[in-house]
Amino acid sequence: MIAIIIGLIIALVIIVVVVNGIQQHREKVEAEKRVRISKQKAIIDETEELILTVTNLPPNPGINTILNRRMLNAAKEMLRLSPESKNVSRRIEEIEARIAASDDLATAQTGEEAFVLPDNEQQLIAILQCIKKLRAVLKSEQSKGALDAQTFTREDQRLNSMQLKINIESLLKRGDSAYSKEMVGSARQYYEKALQTLSDHPVKNDYVIAKQEEIKNKLEEIAAQLRSSNAQDRAKKAKEDEDELDMLFQPKKKW
Repeated sequence: MIAIIIGLIIALVIIVVVVNGIQQHREKVEAEKRVRISKQKAIIDETEELILTVTNLPPNPGINTILNRRMLNAAKEMLRLSPESKNVSRRIEEIEARIAASDDLATAQTGEEAFVLPDNEQQLIAILQCIKKLRAVLKSEQSKGALDAQTFTREDQRLNSMQLKINIESLLKRGDSAYSKEMVGSARQYYEKALQTLSDHPVKNDYVIAKQEEIKNKLEEIAAQLRSSNAQDRAKKAKEDEDELDMLFQPKKKW
């Protein structure tokens, strides 16, 4: 009888241990699932924010499609982890509609719109930050295999070109402003920095070549102005020295 009781107690302990182990495993699985869902939601939120910021750039349906596909992949992963979620299912339908609209817009687009540099410094910084984030996302999507090499190269070069134009036009704008205020030294520094940036850029397209020529002309104009100014200063100094000598050696007046 005692042996039976001891056996039942041991069996009960084993059952409790097994049940507790199963429960802990389930909790661990659920916790890991919540972490993965949270990660996908963060991707969606980050991409949504990027899409809003992209409105400050010239229209680019290709980038919009890439960003929406990134959200779609994240939403599908969330649905796989949580199949009962109706909100996620609706979100997937919404994103798919966006992608279809982006594809239609890309087909209808005939060329790129000219980019107008904003006057506000904060807006300019925000645009540059947006471009950097976009390039990082493109790189991430390509490394995950979600973006083919050809599309990545095309879109990354387009963003790189836009980033270059913003940097160059901003430097030229500051240089022109300094030059108009007769701050020739500061103007020359801005122009030289812009020229060096263009020289370091690996792609020598029409924009780069044209801007290099424009900046060289500006620098030559400044150099000519400085040469003329220096010549005038030397002439003025020589005249002052001559006047001092004349004063020194002129006949003294008799009183």
